[in-house]
Amino acid sequence: MSNASALSPLLTPFFLLCFPQRPCVPRSRSVPGSMAVCYQYQLPVLPLDRPVPKHVLSRRGAISFSSSSSLFGCANPRLLSQTFTNSSNLWIPSSGWEERFLERRGAISYESSDQTALYIRMLGDVRVRSRAGFQPERRDSHPYIDFRLLHLPPETGELASVRKIRRLLSFQRYFRSAHLFRDVSSLNSLCILDDDYGGQALCMLEKNGNWNFDIFLFDRLTNGNSLVTLAFHLFKYHGLIEHFKLDLVKLRRFLVMVQEDYHRNNPYHNAVHAADVTQAMHCYLKEAKFAASVSPWDILVGLLAAATHDMDHPGVNQPFLIKTSHHLANLYKNTSVLENHHWRSAVCVLHESKLFSHFSVEESYQMERQLGSLILATDISRQNEFLSQLRTHLDMSDLYLNDASHRHFMLQIALKCADISNPCRTWELSKQWSEKVSQEFFHQGDIERRYKLDISKLCDRHTETVANIQIGFITYVVKPLFVEWSRFTNSTLSQTMLGHLSLNNASWKGLLQEQTQSREDTNSVCREKD
Repeated sequence: MSNASALSPLLTPFFLLCFPQRPCVPRSRSVPGSMAVCYQYQLPVLPLDRPVPKHVLSRRGAISFSSSSSLFGCANPRLLSQTFTNSSNLWIPSSGWEERFLERRGAISYESSDQTALYIRMLGDVRVRSRAGFQPERRDSHPYIDFRLLHLPPETGELASVRKIRRLLSFQRYFRSAHLFRDVSSLNSLCILDDDYGGQALCMLEKNGNWNFDIFLFDRLTNGNSLVTLAFHLFKYHGLIEHFKLDLVKLRRFLVMVQEDYHRNNPYHNAVHAADVTQAMHCYLKEAKFAASVSPWDILVGLLAAATHDMDHPGVNQPFLIKTSHHLANLYKNTSVLENHHWRSAVCVLHESKLFSHFSVEESYQMERQLGSLILATDISRQNEFLSQLRTHLDMSDLYLNDASHRHFMLQIALKCADISNPCRTWELSKQWSEKVSQEFFHQGDIERRYKLDISKLCDRHTETVANIQIGFITYVVKPLFVEWSRFTNSTLSQTMLGHLSLNNASWKGLLQEQTQSREDTNSVCREKD
């Protein structure tokens, strides 16, 4: 059986998740920029018949292609298979390639994690690389530090060859247009998800309200798409799709764009953190005291804020942006710089995805305003402000959740709790998060040391330890807030979180004591040798 006949049934295009397909352009053997394909150890030239559009080059991975011929400008899938097999410029191994094609189903995605290269990964094995320069950010924003402070060393060929496949979940090919998804029943709506959405990941989603939810495992089971999968499921769980008549294609497009606006290179402030915060927010919304009062609108705003609260985070803190005169610090006048940027990024994605295009002007304005209010509340510098207000309300017993303004205030508190809830998780999960956030801190400190800047607090790896950072964080930031949250909810979950918090704090103190004793023993041995 020929390659063309074997592959053609598999090349039916999937939905273009984020944008409608552009009309095909005339075939051309030349492509702007030097295009090269890396297949294992081969480096032949891949002459794409269709230039990569500018709107694609200006994005950071918020799109997923199938292996359809539309990428190459071919209207007929058979022509694509012939292009693959007959092109003298593209090398494909003869043995086993069809089997790998059948297994992978031909998803193509791209990312641009640096400012000079665009990668389009095909079947997890073929990598198309464009050396054409482009701006990595969209919406006229620049989350990366615009001087070469945060550039990571380039990926070596060996690392690139073993890099795990990361592709976006695609829609099944049976659906042809967005209107088919309107008012789909919840029983049938599962079929819009890719086959990867199932098995163990589906079992985990059935326990989405469990505080022991392992977001790291879930991210692996969903192939790096924990935020998209979890958020979509929670929208269905809370009945938001039916209540607000959301277009499922637009919703999926929005979630994909949000996920891809998180920087994978950030050890902590990435899409997995956003998924973790979203799951925590879901748990808080299910609290009896909340569930009896919150409206679908409150749930919608709360989940959106949780999913987008750290969008486009550059991996450094506000003092770093201020001391380096970053344009974001100038734009927001050194006040809640990152939080303002997260909020504006979320609003821009809402507009671009047209998720709420059927809302009235007043509803859209209210959504954006409340979304900003929630995200801005996560500014850690405003911790004492919110904590003081919460204590006052609880002391005076004047919190009335039938009042919309009071409900919104408690949504702010809930998001703040969700954002810093890592120390309240089980030790296994909490320890991983603590190591990741410390890694991000220390990376910033290394940059500051390299460029002779004042090293920010908690960012000096030579004087700080993970244990020391966590003990201070728990004592002065996390515990005071969660004690008041427990006063408000008075629930089993709040007591569970405080229990984990105490145990984790004790564990960090034990580790710190061991490290201190080990250093003293080492110093003693060195003195004896001298």
